[in-house]
Amino acid sequence: MNPASSLSDAYTVARRNLIKIKRVPDLLVFTTMSPIMFILLFAYVFGGAIDPAGGGAGYREFLIAGIFAQTVVFGATITGAGLAEDVKKGIIDRFRSLPMSPSAVLAGRTLSDVLNNVIVLVVMSLTGLLVGWRIRGSALDALWAYVLLLVFAYAISWIMAWIGMLVPSPEVVNNASFIVIFPLTFVANTFVPLSTLPGPLRFFAEWNPVSAVTAAARDLFGNADPLPGPASTAWSLQHPELYTLLWSAVILVIFIPVATAQYRRATSR
Repeated sequence: MNPASSLSDAYTVARRNLIKIKRVPDLLVFTTMSPIMFILLFAYVFGGAIDPAGGGAGYREFLIAGIFAQTVVFGATITGAGLAEDVKKGIIDRFRSLPMSPSAVLAGRTLSDVLNNVIVLVVMSLTGLLVGWRIRGSALDALWAYVLLLVFAYAISWIMAWIGMLVPSPEVVNNASFIVIFPLTFVANTFVPLSTLPGPLRFFAEWNPVSAVTAAARDLFGNADPLPGPASTAWSLQHPELYTLLWSAVILVIFIPVATAQYRRATSR
């Protein structure tokens, strides 16, 4: 099957998933409600404690990039759960009977979830502005920050696609993903400055790719640490944009073929 045909098939699958969101708007509502709640709770419950001198204003600016990173990573789990649901309902079997590229099903699914993340980021940005967050950098820097977040989320969605085809049960996918993603997004610089973490946790957080994408976005937005301290000397946080892109590239190189192979195995049963 030629590349043009594969791209057309991927577009068709992505369109099908977006139409599903339109017809079941609850999917988008609950996807956006969770990060909004995180912004409001962390901004006003922890902001005053972490940044008492500034009344939490500095922390609210610091927080938003971390919430963005956490949300797009958690949003990638929709890919795995959606594919597992399609397997369970027999929709994947229908795709299999059509003359379409196997990779197009996964590519279409991951692409539609990137577009879903775009909508979520827009809603979260507006919420951030309401609680006092501001973009201090240039418009181009801010745009690049959003692109890095979406690229990293797209890479993670291919891991979730592999899990979704490996474990064809939406409930198991959600539980398994939560166990892995929860510590990755919390043992990082997403919600607290790294200077507050003890030694072993700080080392892990410094090399955690979630910390890198958060640091990259935070730097590009021009948001400062509310607790100035010694800057991390880890290469990953000295070059967060490059580190994020390297992780994204490695994940895509590994998991696009692995997920596609798992799709073929799952549909040949």
